[in-house]
Amino acid sequence: MAAAVNSALGIKHSALVLFAHGARDSQWSESFRALQRAVSARRPDLDVELAFLELMEPALGDCVSRLAGSGHRRITIAPLFLAQGGHLKKDLPRMLKDLSAKHPGAEIDVLPPIGEVTELLDAIAGWLVDSTPRS
Repeated sequence: MAAAVNSALGIKHSALVLFAHGARDSQWSESFRALQRAVSARRPDLDVELAFLELMEPALGDCVSRLAGSGHRRITIAPLFLAQGGHLKKDLPRMLKDLSAKHPGAEIDVLPPIGEVTELLDAIAGWLVDSTPRS
């Protein structure tokens, strides 16, 4: 019953944070914003946010803190990185430890980086094969 009431009131307890690196060029984030809009359109029951590691706002920590502060109890972070470099191996775990300590009532999960998702790699490979002229 509480879920139905919360749904009727527009309260969303789950959120997805698309986590990208960030860049000095403000247009760099446009493809990520398009992805955010596409996911939001497919999942209107889910708050979909975009956050950045550096150089752009909001920072991941600020985004998660705002979501947790507004009552989101399940927050999933989706790293929009093709590979696990130092940022995902070192920086993100440190940030997650801090965020979990600040928001013990929120369950914060992390998806694998998009470059480790077989279905996405297969789709990219198919596009590359189809986009390359044959001799």
